Order: sequence, then C-alpha cells, then structure tokens
Amino acid sequence: MTELIAVAVITVLAVISPGADFAMVVRNSYLYGRTTGLMAAAGVAAGVLVHVTYTMLGVGLLIASSTALFTAIKLVGAAYLVYIGVRTFFARGDVEVDLESEPQLTRLGALRTGFLTNALNPKTTLFVVSTFTQVVGPETAVWQQAGYGLFMSAAHFGWFALVALFFSNSRLRTSMLRWQKALNRGIGSVLVGLGVTLGLAR
Repeated sequence: MTELIAVAVITVLAVISPGADFAMVVRNSYLYGRTTGLMAAAGVAAGVLVHVTYTMLGVGLLIASSTALFTAIKLVGAAYLVYIGVRTFFARGDVEVDLESEPQLTRLGALRTGFLTNALNPKTTLFVVSTFTQVVGPETAVWQQAGYGLFMSAAHFGWFALVALFFSNSRLRTSMLRWQKALNRGIGSVLVGLGVTLGLAR
C-alpha cells in the first residue's frame, strides 16, 4: 500500500507539472480542437509505456545483480525529483507555446506526435526510472510493477485529456493560465519534499 501511495503521489505531481508534453497537447488542442488534443494525449500515454517497459526490465536486473548500484541509482532518482521540484517551483507563470498557424493535423498525426514527444523525452525516462527506483524493491511482484506502469500511463492520459478539454476552450484556457504560477510552486514544493524523504529512507 505504501508503494502504491508513493507511486500515485509522485506520478500525479510530476504529470501535472509543465513540460514538453504539456506544451504539445496545449498547442494541438488550441490550434486543432478537442479531438486532436485527445489523440495527442493518447499518444503521450502510449509513449509512457515505452519507458515503463525498459525500466521494468532494467530495474529488475539491477536489483538482482547489484544492491550497491541500485542504491546509487535510487539516490540519483531522488535527486532528480528534487531537481524537477525546484525547476517547477521557479518556473514562469506562463506557458510558452507556438500557436502560429500550420496545416491541419490529422488524428493519426496527433497520436504520433504525442507518442514521439513523450517516448523521445529524456525527462520522462528519468521520471519513470527515478519513480521505480524509489518504490520498487526485490519483493515487488512483476504484476505490481506492471500495474504501476499502467497507472503512470493512465494518469498521463487522464491529465492531458483534461488539458485538451481546457485548452480547446478559450475561456477555460485563460482561467487555467491565471493560476499556473501558484500551481507550479505547490507542485514544486511537494516534489522536493518527496525527493528528500525518499532519498533518506532506507
């Protein structure tokens, strides 16, 4: 249960912090509408599964072969959580998105864009690896690890689907951006606290 709570909290906070996926979904939703934004969100969720798959394989082998190396990576992962927390805390209150006119984006193109944006994003790699190294131990069953990965993917889709719905509506977009700075500081503070706590935990 403790593992599940940790995965849930870290994932939700990391997902809603601004980044490349956020900017891409905002842009597609704003320019091309709700359906295109939702397809981009689905692509992001699919991209997360790529990171989860190789992370599960790598973390499992790492635990089995070297406890010292696993501990070192766990500390690096905790440091990364602190890093993204600090970056989020001091992030600007506005989101920079290129909204210049372009040719119509197809649904398949939006799905592909979302997938590639996430699958090729090194920040997502570090996020997934750091999360797994904080909560997954030798006693964690493979089905549980797979469940954590599916939760990460579902959380990404849920959040970015909401983003697509918000930013395809001009009034909601303005309202959301108004609170972005306060949201960044809240998310950043909690991520830093989690990183420090998990890094010091034995």
